Amino acid sequence: MPICDVCFRHCKIEEGKKGFCGARTCKDGKVVAANYGRITSAALDPIEKKPLKMFRPGKKVLSIGSYGCNLRCPFCQNSDISWSKQAFEYDKYAEYFSPEEIVERALELKPKGNIGVAFTYNEPMVGYEFVRDTAKLSKEAGMENVLVTNGTAEVKILNEIIDYIDAMNIDLKAFSKSFYHDMIDGDLEMTKSFIERAVPKCHVELTTLIIPCENDSEDEMHALSSWVAGLEVKHNKKIPLHITRFFPRFNMTDKDPTPVGKILRLVEVSKEKLEYVFPGNIPQI
Repeated sequence: MPICDVCFRHCKIEEGKKGFCGARTCKDGKVVAANYGRITSAALDPIEKKPLKMFRPGKKVLSIGSYGCNLRCPFCQNSDISWSKQAFEYDKYAEYFSPEEIVERALELKPKGNIGVAFTYNEPMVGYEFVRDTAKLSKEAGMENVLVTNGTAEVKILNEIIDYIDAMNIDLKAFSKSFYHDMIDGDLEMTKSFIERAVPKCHVELTTLIIPCENDSEDEMHALSSWVAGLEVKHNKKIPLHITRFFPRFNMTDKDPTPVGKILRLVEVSKEKLEYVFPGNIPQI
């Protein structure tokens, strides 16, 4: 039975069936992206919304998403296209767009400040083939490409696209193996390896969503920021960190929003090691 090689799950997928992510299938004995070119969401977004604070500020980017995800975050902000029941039905009716059509649209939007294409909303790496093909054409057309990802993919899969990506925002959802395993059914070490490979190749910013009583301790944030600082020294590059406020949603409505004071305190903790740390989802002061 064919085995998917995208992430740590290494799903064995029967002919015509789907893997854990809901986006990869087996066709003619080969694992392929069932969501190739199937676009569920598209918008011309400010680059800051990705979030990217220190890459092409003030510009916009054509942001596109498909369906499927290989994590199971109960607090998912895009559950309708990532891993809800609805998400797994998009293969029936999501409209198809070729890489050429996406790049053509991106070029049309240049007069409105568009710099290129952002692969975002759901998890782009579960359909990395479309990211690769579209980003390659986008670069050839003189535009830039952005990837917004959970970083849960094998380095060899990242290598398929890395030469075409100019900037990434990668979720570093916590800095404990237990959070990754028990809360989101993920793999912290795979995410760290993904980040380590990305940092020397393109502009990288990280985002950590702070959930009360789950990943909000100062000790954990100190460990996380210290690890990021080590990457900065190793590669002589600054890595902005976004520390973001949680709001109850999807399958996690039993918790209150993260106190603003907690976010600001964790920003202070991180700034002991990092120069660029930004609070997210808090009222403008």
